[in-house]
Parts: sequence; C-alpha cells; structure tokens
Amino acid sequence: MKLSHIKGLKYQIFIPVLIFILGIAALSCMTYITYVSPEFPLKQRDAAIIFSVGLVIILLLTGLSAALLIINNRRKILKQLSITDSLTGLLNRHGFETAVGKYTHAHPQESCVGITFDVDDFKFINDMYGHATGDYALQQLAENMKTTFSDYGFLARNGGDEFSVFLTGCTRKQASALIEQFMLLPRHFSYEDEQLSFNISLGYAAYPTQSSTTPDLFHKADSALYEVKLRGKNNYLAYESDFVSEKRSQLGFALKDVSEHLPAAFLIYKADPDDDRILFANYELIQMADCNNLDGLLRHSNGRFRNLIAPDARDDTETAIFGQIRCGKYGTDTHIEFPLLRKDGTQVSVFSHGRIVDNNYYGTIFYVLITDAEALKGHYSL
Repeated sequence: MKLSHIKGLKYQIFIPVLIFILGIAALSCMTYITYVSPEFPLKQRDAAIIFSVGLVIILLLTGLSAALLIINNRRKILKQLSITDSLTGLLNRHGFETAVGKYTHAHPQESCVGITFDVDDFKFINDMYGHATGDYALQQLAENMKTTFSDYGFLARNGGDEFSVFLTGCTRKQASALIEQFMLLPRHFSYEDEQLSFNISLGYAAYPTQSSTTPDLFHKADSALYEVKLRGKNNYLAYESDFVSEKRSQLGFALKDVSEHLPAAFLIYKADPDDDRILFANYELIQMADCNNLDGLLRHSNGRFRNLIAPDARDDTETAIFGQIRCGKYGTDTHIEFPLLRKDGTQVSVFSHGRIVDNNYYGTIFYVLITDAEALKGHYSL
C-alpha cells in the first residue's frame, strides 16, 4: 500500500474517533445534568442505564462510520490499482485511454501532442540478461519519463517495453524541446556489476492539427516511431504524412526464437583476443560441443571462444580470424575452418562464417554461424 493511501486511511480513522470522543463528552454532560438537576430527579441506577444505552448507540455509530470510511478508502485504492501499471507506477493502457479521452472531450480544440516510444532491442536485453534486468531497465525509463513529462500531461506503459505520453496544452514545436531533453537523458542497467546502456526510439504527432481523434493520433505517432526504426533506431521523429503505416511487430523477432531455428550452430562472442567471452550460443552449438546446456558449454570452454578451438590450432585460428578482418578481404566477415573441441575430448572439423559488429551493450562482437565441415561437404559434394 502506498504511503499516501496509509495517510488517507489514518485521517479517515480519526473522524470516527473524534465522533466517539465528542459523543462520550455530550452523553456524559447530558447524564450528569439530568442526574443532578432538580427538574429531572433520577436515581443513580437510572442514570447509569441512560448512559449505557447512549454509549452503545455511540459505539455503534462510531463503528459504522469507521467501516464506511475504510470501505470507501479501499474502493479508491482498488480503483487506482486498476488503472496503474504495477511495475512502473505509470498509468496502464486502460487508465491512460480513459484519462486522455476525458481530457480531449473537455478540451476538444486544445493543442496537444501524442508520443509513443519503446526500448531498442528490448528482446535482446531480456534474452541476454534475463527478465529481471529488463524490468529494471523499464523502471529506470519510467523514472526518466516522470522527470521530464509528469508536469505536462499523462504518462503510461502500454505493456511490454512500449510507453505513451499525452502532453496537454502543448504544440508540436514545444513538445520537440521536451522530447529532445528526454532523449538526452542517460539510460543504464546493471548486470554482474557492469553498467550497460540502452536506447529508445520515439515518434510523436500533434492534436488536433494532424489527428481529430486520439486513437488516430497515437496511430500516427506509431507510424513516426516505425520510421525511426527503419532509419536505424535510437532517434525521434515527428509524424509526416508520407510516413508508411505498418505494424512494428514485423520489425523484430526474439533472439532465442531465431537462433534456435537456424539450420546451423550460432554463437556470439566478444571480438577481443584478450577478452573473447562467449555471450550467447544456441542449442545446435551446445549439442555440437557435446554439452547439455549453456552452463555446461561455458564450463567446458571456461567462458571463452578460444577454448572451443582444439589446443594445437588456437593460435593459428585466431590469427587467421583477425588477419581477415584487418586486411578487409571479406569486409567485416570472416570465413575459417577449424577443429572444434568437444567436451569428451574429441574434435570435429567445422566451417565458421563470422561477422564483426558494434553492439551498444558489449562493444565490438562477433556473430558466428558454425556448420559441420564434413556434413557440409557431403551435402554439397565439396
């Protein structure tokens, strides 16, 4: 329960307590006056009965008022929870749409701006670092939103890594300055004592100049976001009429889904001879190395790509890989045949096709497809 809810509950409990105290005071005075007044000569027993009955009535009224106040407070809390995203504390989709709908109904001609954005490569973050780390990144992003936008409108997490903002009393030009400020904020998450950055892509559109309804407004903001994705991500754009309208679900697939269905072993590792940590391996590679799972592969290789190469071929293989990169023979690609060392000590000759790329989280890394050389030669009659 939030602190504000607790304070509200304490305040509401104070009211029946006050009623009880005042009631007791009034009843005591009335009983005393009645008992001692010559106009109402009562025996002590009669006064006690009057006082007791009055006390019971006061207790019942006090309890009833307290129960009604607590029930009302609980109702308010439940209503708030029903429109709030539990992870970030922002509005959820239902709460956001309700709030924005009420506002535009009351101010149909006021200039407003709709914003939508998401985390670049969020599926990669979840797949590589786990959902707890992904949740932490979303919470940090929500705090960024509150810092920049909370005084200007409504903020929401739509679900997953998608967020929306509705800026009230704001033109597109004014929104641009706020959005630029928001985009420049640093965004990090921690993983194994390492600070890693992440980026977002954002689109926005103006109401009512570009859209007469809020659903259309956010559809156009989404189109602007899609355009950012097409242009390379980590940026923001205002909606223009020539932007294509597509569903962003077509842009990405989960790394795990893709890698597990590739017709080859797949590996990601750091492109540094002194720090060639294995970052990811699909099940095909795990099986090829005679291991049961990723943890087993990391134990077998001590977490390094170099240790997947047979000992007598390690230096030559690494020299060939980085030699091809330096000379640019295949651009940013490498094509190497080397003996893969299996967990049982046997070796299997493999072809590897690697590509060196820059990654926001790990710097320069290799994406590598690995296939059994003998099987490949047999299939293609090489």
